[in-house]
Amino acid sequence: MTDPVPRLPSLLEAVLSVGTDLDLRATLQRIVDGAAELTGARYAALGMNDPGHDGLVEIRAARPYAPGTEKGPAVPTGDRLEVPLRIGDEVFGDLWLAGKPDGPFTEEDEELLRVLATQAGIAIANARLYGTARQRERWIEGAAAVTTALLTADEASDALAIVAERARVLAGATAGVILQPDRAGGMEIVTASVLGDPGNIVGATIAPGSPVLDQLLSGEPVFIDDSATDPRMTTHVRTRFGPSMMLPLQAEGRLIGTLALPRTRGGRPYTPVERLLATQFASQAALALVLADARHRRARLAVYEDRDRIARDLHDLVVQRLFATGMMLESTRRRSAAAGGEDVSVMLGRAVDELQATVQEVRTAIFALQQPPADAPTTFRGKVLREAAGAAAVVGFQPSARFTGPVENRLTEPVAGQLLAALRRALAAATRRAGVSWIEVTVDVTATLPDGRPGVRLTVRDDGAATCGRGAGGDDANTTVIWQSPL
Repeated sequence: MTDPVPRLPSLLEAVLSVGTDLDLRATLQRIVDGAAELTGARYAALGMNDPGHDGLVEIRAARPYAPGTEKGPAVPTGDRLEVPLRIGDEVFGDLWLAGKPDGPFTEEDEELLRVLATQAGIAIANARLYGTARQRERWIEGAAAVTTALLTADEASDALAIVAERARVLAGATAGVILQPDRAGGMEIVTASVLGDPGNIVGATIAPGSPVLDQLLSGEPVFIDDSATDPRMTTHVRTRFGPSMMLPLQAEGRLIGTLALPRTRGGRPYTPVERLLATQFASQAALALVLADARHRRARLAVYEDRDRIARDLHDLVVQRLFATGMMLESTRRRSAAAGGEDVSVMLGRAVDELQATVQEVRTAIFALQQPPADAPTTFRGKVLREAAGAAAVVGFQPSARFTGPVENRLTEPVAGQLLAALRRALAAATRRAGVSWIEVTVDVTATLPDGRPGVRLTVRDDGAATCGRGAGGDDANTTVIWQSPL
């Protein structure tokens, strides 16, 4: 055996080189390059036994080489050298050398390569630990950012989009997708963050009976090597994707949905570390979603309670006082009329009318306060107030609305729909008039039609001036607009 001492500086240089970088791919490349430099080989490659474990592929030397296989390069027939790389008891892979120009490999070459391989195993282990630590750090930071964002998001849909987007970035996935159970018993994609063309991902469903559905609904993670060919996948968008993770968003025994993180066809498989970190992220995101939902519910409850308090105060303090004042004025008017004071009686009558109108307006305001602010109105009164609010956005003031009789009980759905359509037209006509400063809407379900039948009457009045002789829809300006129908 040749004395290795003359080549000791080259060996030391190679050993030091493989430990100078904490990135795993860079470390493996330094190992291959160092082995080629140390032995003078023209061909060098590192074949890994399990490339998917670290998300890598075969590493070759930065020298001329022939295309190789997963286990090593295709080299000219003849002498070549192979040394295993071990990390503890694990055989990480094999280091292949071939094509030494000055003759066959010697025992000295093999001994130097084994020393390098021993140091390389330590360097690979360190790089693995560093890579795992960096991955954990990124996922932890991402989960913390998601929690902060969810607790400040305004809507539930925003919260789901935040989870999908951040998870996609952290996982290096092509898409981040949220699925939720649907009424048919399957699962539906409700939001997605996609690189490139989103296509028709949102709305895609996993039908009941799908092999993967039972796992998802039971809160089990599902890991897929190739979405396009896996028989468990049944969605029409599966052909666009390759490796994927489907992770339960589950907290406090409640399944919120599933987070899916697919990569493109032929993309790098997810490593065990990535699967673990993504599963932990999904659990924390689910808890943050529950907390965010609870916060939103508390905020809405506080708004409802405050509105109820205002409504009670208006009713107890304002309406009752106005009603009592109106009764006093009515009594005074009657006494004045009996004593012959016609002028005073007329003035008091007007005051009584104004008080009654004010009471009606306050009652309408109380009703509006008792409606959920963010929800579409389900009652007829709420729908009328919504139409009035729409006109207010145009004219800059709130049209008044009065209701006479039990409108909720007496109006049928067809009649209510026709009335709302007529109200919409009348308000549109009123808002187009110049100089309009007030609009008054009255719905009376105690009206009597000209033929004597009981009916409903809609009256819309305003003080605007006609722009072209007649208002929009053919209504005269400052003229009462009436729509009526039998009940």
